[in-house]
Amino acid sequence: MTQNYSKPAYPPEFRQQIVELVALGKYPEQLSKEFGCHYTSIQTWCRAAGVPIRSSQAIALAATPRVPFLSANERQELMELLKKLKRVEVERNILAKAPIDSMGERTFKLYILLFGLSS
Repeated sequence: MTQNYSKPAYPPEFRQQIVELVALGKYPEQLSKEFGCHYTSIQTWCRAAGVPIRSSQAIALAATPRVPFLSANERQELMELLKKLKRVEVERNILAKAPIDSMGERTFKLYILLFGLSS
């Protein structure tokens, strides 16, 4: 005999509530973590209800400034610069947490070695 270990189906009211939250602009990834159901389940429910699904990646692209007068090359360069800016901000935040030595200066050598950051 084989046993079926699948989870019972979510109640229709629960599904409808999740779909309504997505329709109001909530991110499916966030709802997945908050309510404990899988992201693909939320996608399936939204597709069945005809609700467009917004992912965090789509939101990031939508948040990118769009200037109508930029050529494709200029847009690509802008995207690369925004990615570089984000990387530099992360590096700055990591280095800001570097310990202070006995002379009152931050010791970056260990952080540079650990995180592969260029000085």
